[in-house]
Amino acid sequence: MRLFLSWAEARIPTRALGVFLFTIFAACSRQSATPPDSTALLRTISPADPAKYAGSHEAKHWANPYLVIRPEAVALLTSVKPNEEQILKPEQVLNTLAQLPTSAWPYGRVVAILLDEKPASSEADKIAIRRNRGIVEADLRSAAVEIYSVGGLQ
Repeated sequence: MRLFLSWAEARIPTRALGVFLFTIFAACSRQSATPPDSTALLRTISPADPAKYAGSHEAKHWANPYLVIRPEAVALLTSVKPNEEQILKPEQVLNTLAQLPTSAWPYGRVVAILLDEKPASSEADKIAIRRNRGIVEADLRSAAVEIYSVGGLQ
């Protein structure tokens, strides 16, 4: 009794074989093309160089990514898209920063943070800002991104 058949004896349609091989190839290539995580991407940016930003005491002169922590979200401002705020959930900040081009990081791996807390802010808003700040700062620290205050930043 023979266990194996030749291609001609098996009569497997060529199209079905092609679809099968394509499916296997596509599945394997997807697994190997897994994108690196945000932390790994951010660590490819050179470390922060304080000599490059030591004189940046005003927010308008800050050239690296700039985060404004608000009660309901986090605004990201960059030199890539000047005068445009990107509104993010705190959990999205690290991934969004990792997608920025290297040109957005002239000072190295450092961001400025502003807390959007006003004297008339409600206690609930102050709590929300502290919560959002905690999430963002913990994520930044895990990726070895330094936090810098400029101008009136806290």
